[in-house]
Amino acid sequence: MNKFIAVLIAGLFATSVYAQAPAPATPAAVKAEAKAEKADAKAVKAEAKTDVKADAKVANAEAKAAKDKAAADAKAAKVEAKAAKAKAKADAKAVKAKAAADAKAAKATTAADKTAAKADAKVEKAKVEAKGDKATAKADTAAVKAEGKADVKAATKK
Repeated sequence: MNKFIAVLIAGLFATSVYAQAPAPATPAAVKAEAKAEKADAKAVKAEAKTDVKADAKVANAEAKAAKDKAAADAKAAKVEAKAAKAKAKADAKAVKAKAAADAKAAKATTAADKTAAKADAKVEKAKVEAKGDKATAKADTAAVKAEGKADVKAATKK
């Protein structure tokens, strides 16, 4: 029980220390406290203002980035369309050039065939003329032989 009483007395002393009213503040302390509160309020206000400015800056940067990205995408699409158009034009030119080359080749083949046909006709004409010349020469040779025989026969009769 002695311990219990000792605890109660100790508790009584402890509460009496905390229960005392604070000492009246001096005018300098009140002034310093008011100044500190004012500085705190000012700092909080400045912090809020800085936060708003920073958020606005971030929003502006995001908007500008989105705008720049959209412009870059549009430019890329325009370049791609231009490249596709140029490719189509080049393909059309290539097809046209191939058609022209094919036509030229066909014309050259036709000309070569024509030239070959003319050459064949000349060969046939030369063959016919040669055959005619051979027949004429054979006939002349036969005539000369016959004339020679006739001369020999006539000379032997005289």
